Amino acid sequence: MHTGETTMVILLLIGLAAKSSLISTCACILLVLQFSKLDFLFPYLETHGLELGLVFLLLSILVPIATDRVTTRELLYNVTSLPGLLAIIAGALATHLNNEGLKLMQIDPGIIFGLIAGSVIGILFFNGQPVGPLMAAGVAALFIEVLNWFR
Repeated sequence: MHTGETTMVILLLIGLAAKSSLISTCACILLVLQFSKLDFLFPYLETHGLELGLVFLLLSILVPIATDRVTTRELLYNVTSLPGLLAIIAGALATHLNNEGLKLMQIDPGIIFGLIAGSVIGILFFNGQPVGPLMAAGVAALFIEVLNWFR
C-alpha cells in the first residue's frame, strides 16, 4: 500500500471516529478512485474540485432566497443594517483568508493533515461544524503571518 492510500485509510478511520461523514466520504471516494485505476481523475479533481464544491455550497445557501423564504425586504435590511454591514465586512475578510489558505495549501499540501486533525478536534470537543479545510487553512495562514511578524 502506498503512502497516499495509507493516509486515506487513516483519514477514513479518523472521519469515522469523529463521526464526520464528509471526511469519511471523501477518503472513501479517493480510495475507490485509486483502487479502480481511475486515479487519472485526480488532476481534474485537484484543479476543479474546489469550484465544484463551492457550487454546491452556494446552491444550498441560495435555496431560501430562491424559494422566497427570504424576502427582498429582508435582503435589503440585511445589507443596510449594522449586522448586515458587519456580515459584508466578515465576508470580505473570510474570502481574503480563504485565498491565503488556498495559497498555503498549494505551497505546503501536507498541511491538510493538520487542518483535518484540527477539524476533528473541533468536532469532537467544541461541537464544531466542518465546512472544509479552506477556511481552516486561511486561519492557519493568518496565524503563520502573525508569527512571522515576531521573527
